[in-house]
Order: sequence, then structure tokens, then C-alpha cells
Amino acid sequence: MNDFQKEILRGIPQELPPKQSYDASVSHAPKRKDILNQTEKKLAVRNALRYFKPEHHAVLAEEFARELHDYGRIYMYRFRPSYAMYARPIDEYPSKCKQAAAIMLMIQNNLDYAVAQHPHELITYGGNGAVFQNWAQYLLTMQYLAEMTDEQTLVMYSGHPMGLYPSHRNAPRVVVSNGMMIPNYSKADDWERFNALGTTQYGQMTAGSYMYIGPQGIVHGTTITVLNAVRKTGNDNSSGKLFVTSGLGGMSGAQPKAGNIAGCVSVTAEINPAASKKRHEQGWVDELYSDLEQLMNRVEKARQNKEVVSFAYQGNVVDLWEYLAEKNIAVDLGSDQTSLHNPWSGGYYPVGLSLEESQQMMADNPVLFRQKVQESLCRQVAAINKLTTKGMYFFDYGNAFLLEASRAKADIFSKDGSEFRYPSYVQDIMGPMCFDYGFGPFRWVCTSGKEEDLDYTDSLAIEVLQEMAKNSPSEISQQMKDNIQWIQGAKANKLVVGSQARILYADEEGRIRIATAFNKAVREGKLAAPVVIGRDHHDVSGTDSPFRETSNIYDGSSFTADMAIQNVIGDAFRGATWVSIHNGGGVGWGEVINGGFGMLLDGTAQTDEHLKMMLYWDVNNGIGRRSWARNEGALFAIKRAMAKNPCLKVTLPNLVDDNLLDKLI
Repeated sequence: MNDFQKEILRGIPQELPPKQSYDASVSHAPKRKDILNQTEKKLAVRNALRYFKPEHHAVLAEEFARELHDYGRIYMYRFRPSYAMYARPIDEYPSKCKQAAAIMLMIQNNLDYAVAQHPHELITYGGNGAVFQNWAQYLLTMQYLAEMTDEQTLVMYSGHPMGLYPSHRNAPRVVVSNGMMIPNYSKADDWERFNALGTTQYGQMTAGSYMYIGPQGIVHGTTITVLNAVRKTGNDNSSGKLFVTSGLGGMSGAQPKAGNIAGCVSVTAEINPAASKKRHEQGWVDELYSDLEQLMNRVEKARQNKEVVSFAYQGNVVDLWEYLAEKNIAVDLGSDQTSLHNPWSGGYYPVGLSLEESQQMMADNPVLFRQKVQESLCRQVAAINKLTTKGMYFFDYGNAFLLEASRAKADIFSKDGSEFRYPSYVQDIMGPMCFDYGFGPFRWVCTSGKEEDLDYTDSLAIEVLQEMAKNSPSEISQQMKDNIQWIQGAKANKLVVGSQARILYADEEGRIRIATAFNKAVREGKLAAPVVIGRDHHDVSGTDSPFRETSNIYDGSSFTADMAIQNVIGDAFRGATWVSIHNGGGVGWGEVINGGFGMLLDGTAQTDEHLKMMLYWDVNNGIGRRSWARNEGALFAIKRAMAKNPCLKVTLPNLVDDNLLDKLI
């Protein structure tokens, strides 16, 4: 047994490890605002000390109180492991159960320095998307997983491992919940308060569910979005077209790579030098500029020469938009992926302040910081409005841009004030073109860590899709073509960051056939180790979010969350290896409920049965809900599904003549 395995099995050390110095070379979460009163601060420290023996309390109480004062949270830096954090091959994890080893691998991938946004604070992306609240939770969870048998289930309460409970081999090995608040306690300050107390966390989408695969996880969806946004302009040719946006974080960092794959020129603003440098070093953005005049001269040259190239503007997004509007520079596509689901804690930085000044203000003067953010949003919207009047197609990228701009009193509504000026990308693109037909972000991870295994899974997926495309109906022929093109170029586009992982937009049939092929390859020894499958929560069925995933639901049910809850319950008893349900996600705490799953394909016949049951439900649950909302594509998809499977019987809506209602009301 090596040192890494011994340290995993040790869990929380009985003797205090040496105190660790603060590593300034690593990207850190901003200081959170001072929201707890004196009594609550005592409670926060008391809560943190629960993980440790009383003889250590005197030392740790002082230390944790200092962390709470300095950072607004108790991270327990002293207990950060000394070993490197990355997804090791599955056989290197100490375990009694392969499923548990796979989950350990996925947790470490989420915290890999090449993947995570703020790894020392256990935050994967989005400014506050946490895997755990503190390092004691990480250590204890890994220990439990190493000890787990396939007759136990680990219960996770917002990062806290409640414990191993007896279950059975067909039950999920882990059940995760994050931020599940009583409804009246889901305001932004509620997250700040209860997270500071150590009682809940914001799991984002795939951070707290151990299914993040780096920015590749969003590249495919972003590529599809950009390709179809280009089609919205009336010309399918993206050559020489300019796409302007912002954000180079864990999710938004996919944008320049997607722009390249789509064949356009892109400019992405990023205020944090560490983030833009990281994406440039990883090859996700081609060129960096901090001078707008130099940047725009280079952009114009790229457009004239029909180059496919991505640029990062190291500066504030508002400065970029205002420069474009003032200089009357033609922009074809515009969007925004700053973390506006988290506007007051580092998700959006106001114009006129440096990164450091903003971080100081958000902690010391949150009221003024909020005012500055809202002033900036108004200026950003004003510049965008000028450019759209000259032909730019602008869309909300599901980051709560429209929502927060409206709360800032920006000029973001239509003339009659009934709706936003601009569509959500789900309303215009992903909803009617993908989600309604069951296409969404299916993903897999080769637990061997071998590149050749990923290559082989790519070839299997291509084979399946090409066979399916021969008989695909016209309604989904474009989706099939786009997906085949994507997977054929996946290796050449160098998308892997962290684990040997891939993402592919696929429908229910595609997911089942691809997963079945993978499981067979594991069984026959053509893959060196099992494969983990999962998806982003950003999908047809996993997420209820009225300003993003369900923004194209028009029957009044977009503010309900039955679909996400039913999705996770159904996945749990149909064979998922782990399931998760979260309050909060891409558009913010209290604005969305989303659920996810992970499944280990271990080559067994039992897994063949589980994947067919679970994936079938995981997709068709959402199609059924969307068809009941009278979405045309979903009606087509659910009728097609029922025709193929007589056991599926879904309640269908009767359509009403609008003229009848117009006469009455």
C-alpha cells in the first residue's frame, strides 16, 4: 500500500498535521462578506469543531475563527492533503467496491488544479460551485468511499458525509443533496449566512455532483449554440463573423474554443488575469490583449483574412462593449457568460474598479459593491442595445444576465415591457432544437486514465451515430450531422483537461446504444478499465430553471420543479451509481432545482439492464413534461418513443384553437 492509499484510508488525522501557508500562486475564492453576528460566528466555529477530537479544539478554534474573519468561511486549510490532486487510474484507489473507486476518481478530477477554479477552497467553477465546504468533509468522504461495500450507500448533506447506511447492490452507492433549503430561505444572503455557518453549500450543477470534466463539458453545447446562432443571422457561413462575449472561467472558458470549432472570430473579455492566462496556456484561447485599440486592429485583420481565431481581452467587459459601440464596430453575435448567478460575491466585476479593489469592496462595503455592479450592468446593456440596432444577434447565455440586468433597472425589456428584449439561448436554440427532441450533454470518463481508451470510445460513438444517421427522421437530421462532426474532430481539438473524458449531445437512443457498446467493450477487455457515464444537469430532463433550461416551457409550469425531483428519484431506483439534487445552478441560488447522476459501466450483464432502464427514463421524463407543455418537437419525440416501446404511455395534450379563446377573453 502506497502513501496516497494510506492517507485516503486514514481520513481525518488523529494528530494535527502541520499548519500550511497560504499559497498565493493558486487562484483563490474572494473573501466573502461578513454576514454573521457574534453569536452566529461562535456557532460556525462550534460546527466546524465537530469533526475533531476535543484535545485539538483550543488550537483549531482560534485557527478557524481567524479563517472566518479573513475569508468569510472556514475552509480548514491545515487539513488540505499533501498528495497531488488529480484523477488517478481507478485501480490506484483503495476500495472494496469499484463503484466507490470511480466516485473517488471523479471527486479528485473536480478538484484537479487544471480543472478547478479555486482548488484550495474546493470550488470547481462559477465562483461558488463547491464539491465540499471544507477539507475535513473531503477527507472523511474519501475514507468512507474507500471502506464502502456494494451493500452500503453514502449519504451526502451539502458536502457533509452523513454516513454509510446499509442498502443493497442495486441501490445508488452515493446520494447527494446540495443547498436544499426551506423555500422561504433561498435568497442570496441566505446562502451567504448558512454557508458561513457550515450547514449548506452551493453545488452548482456538476461541481457538487462529481461530474465536471473541465471546460470541455460545455464546449460541445457552446459550439452547437454558436453554430445555430450563426444560422439565426440568415447565413450559415460563420467565416469572418465576429462573436463577442465574456468570461474565461470553468464554464465560460469554453467559449473561445467553441468559436474556433464553429469557424468564427471570437473576443472574450476576462477581468481575472489568472483565468485568462490559464485558458491561454491550456490552448483554449489563441491570443491575449489588454489594449482595446490593438485588439480591434487585430480583429479586423482576422475578419478580412477569414481567420478562425480566438482573442481574450484582459479587462472589464463593459469597457469592451462600450468601445465597440463608440467605434461603431460591426458585431455579428453577442452574449455574456460572467457568473451573474453570483453577482455580489465575485461573479461579476464592476467597471472602473480593479479586480483587487472589487474584491475588497465586496467584503468591506457590500452595499456599495452591489450599486456599482448594477450601474455597470446598465452601461453594458446600453452598449449592447446600440449594437443590436445595427444588426447584432444577442442572446442570454443562461447566466442570469437578463434577470440581473432587469433587477438593475437596465433598459432590457421590450417596448411593451412584457418580456426581455433578447431571448435566452434555450428559448431560441437549445430548447426547440435539442432539448425538446431529447438531445443533451451525455458524457463519459475512461477510468483507466489512458488516452487510447478515450480514442477507442470515440470510435465506438462515431460508429453508433453514423449507423443511427442512416435512418434518422428529418426532424433531427441536423442534430445528428452536428454531433457526428463534433465527435470526429474531438481529438484534434484537444479538449481534454483533467480526466480522459468526452462529451457528446445525444438523444435517448444514442445514449443507450453508445453506453451499451462501452459496456460490451469493457466486458471483452477492449477497454483497460470501466467507464463512467453521466451528463451535465443542463439537459432535457435534469433541470427546472425558468430562465434557462425550461425557459421554452410556455404553459405556466416553468417555475415548478417536479421534473428535476422526479428525474433523480427515477434514476435512483433504475440503477444509477450515484444521484444528486441541488438548489441552485447556472442561474443562481433559489432560481433553479437540478439533478444529476453517474453510472459505472463495469462490463456486467446487470449494468446492461441498468443503463437501458435508467437512460431511457432520464431522457423521456423530460420529453414527456415538454410535450405536455405543447412543445412541438417534444410531441414528435414522445410519440416516436411510444411507437417504439409499448410499455411507454404518456398523457398527451389536446390542442386548443386560439380563436376560441380570443373570442372569450
